[in-house]
Amino acid sequence: MEDRIQAVVEIGSTGTRLLVATVMADGSYSILEGAGKPTSLGRDVFTAGSVSRESMRECIAVLRGFTELLRSYGVSPQETRVVGTSALREAENRDTFVDRIAMRTGFRIDIVEDIEENHYMYLAVQHALGEDAKYFSRSNSLIIEVGGGSTELMLLRRGKIVGAHSLRLGTLRIDEHMRPQAGSSAYLMRYLSDNVRTTCDTLEDELSLGTVKSFIVIGSDARFAAQVAGIPGRADYHVIPKADFLALVDRLRSMAPEAVVAEYRIPYAEAEALVPGLAITGLFLERTGAEELVVPSVSIREGLLIAIAGGKGGEIEEEIRGQVLASALNLGRRYRFDEDHARKVAESALFLFDRLTDAHGMGARERLLLEAAALLHDVGTFIRTSGHHRHSEYIVLNSEIFGLQRDDVTIIANIVRYHRKSGPLQSHPNYMSLPREDRVVVLKASALLRVADALDRDHTQRLKLSAVEVKEDHLVLRTDGQDDLSLERLSLSEKADMFEDVFGLKVVAT
Repeated sequence: MEDRIQAVVEIGSTGTRLLVATVMADGSYSILEGAGKPTSLGRDVFTAGSVSRESMRECIAVLRGFTELLRSYGVSPQETRVVGTSALREAENRDTFVDRIAMRTGFRIDIVEDIEENHYMYLAVQHALGEDAKYFSRSNSLIIEVGGGSTELMLLRRGKIVGAHSLRLGTLRIDEHMRPQAGSSAYLMRYLSDNVRTTCDTLEDELSLGTVKSFIVIGSDARFAAQVAGIPGRADYHVIPKADFLALVDRLRSMAPEAVVAEYRIPYAEAEALVPGLAITGLFLERTGAEELVVPSVSIREGLLIAIAGGKGGEIEEEIRGQVLASALNLGRRYRFDEDHARKVAESALFLFDRLTDAHGMGARERLLLEAAALLHDVGTFIRTSGHHRHSEYIVLNSEIFGLQRDDVTIIANIVRYHRKSGPLQSHPNYMSLPREDRVVVLKASALLRVADALDRDHTQRLKLSAVEVKEDHLVLRTDGQDDLSLERLSLSEKADMFEDVFGLKVVAT
């Protein structure tokens, strides 16, 4: 791949912002220019439920201005990656908005789900920390961004995701809630404290917050705090001692927005949002064991660029793969699954996948979805053993797996649904709603998963696949050791029918 110029646009709750960068062949990038302008989408949506006509016209004007700037770099609107976040996710007229923008400007908006937004945020943080990311991964971490419409949280245990959440707690929502109280600082803190305390009590089920030593904050409010109270000297991130940060929050709470504007030379709208944004951060900080805040100089836009660039030598793909699997395992543990069995089935499923590439024709994405499905195929036993494949489908379909988009999670849910019993039917809506290409993936992956599951029917992990061989219309599975295979052969006779239907091969174990 040659070096190329790439542009990304974020349409957020409080503004529309652009980054233009050169994306290098090795997966790195260099920022060429940034631009942005405040918009009122969030205030419209969080008060009235939809984007107003005036705000729509305002956003069109901003994007047309971006078009002129992009033309100087030889980038068209159609080549630009454009995402909408929390305000557009909730807007009742989001479809009208997206269509109007496309017709009037040429920009095609992709409204990202909260878990995808967390994914881009994670990529940006990892990039900003650079080699120091290895240091932070040695301890438990919390990554937080307080936006206009939501607060995004990620919990990591020694560098691995154990939870990702999007809270309906943002500076614009808080401002609307506070207006009837005439801006009372005491009421604000009671309101925020109650919300944060309830959230933290829930988070404790995923990770003890007292063990969190790395507290990482992104967002414009945090960058302001870093400029005022941070320790300089690092290129891509600042560090703020906990005591200094909390002292800054207390000082800002005592100041009127007009005084903040006068002293710090920032726009009035930013001054209004500073106190609630930093107060939320401070309340979460106090529940952790961290003694400092780490503030990377990044946003979701840098995360988008990293995703597009792909990272040096495939590092990003491998990192995200690890996080997807860590998230899947954490989901399984939440429902007390048989982890040893799940890992064994995943191992066997991947063994088959890697040695039958000519038969199935699937790639790295499908391999990852199969692995996640294999790890989660039995989570439904938490509800009830009988019919657990349907319960597994329900749990996965109503969960989030970090690093995967909703379409991918839906495919995984379908794969686990068909790891036993009957195959897909036209009366199954979750399957029939998938595009044809994804339905084929479900069929192939489910067939592989059924065979892998049959090989550990007794959940003892005593068999290990050593080779597979295609002989005319048979697939011969060879295993290590001299164990009796009677149980596995019986299980294969019950579960390998889909494999024979999909691939035209009868499965035999030896």
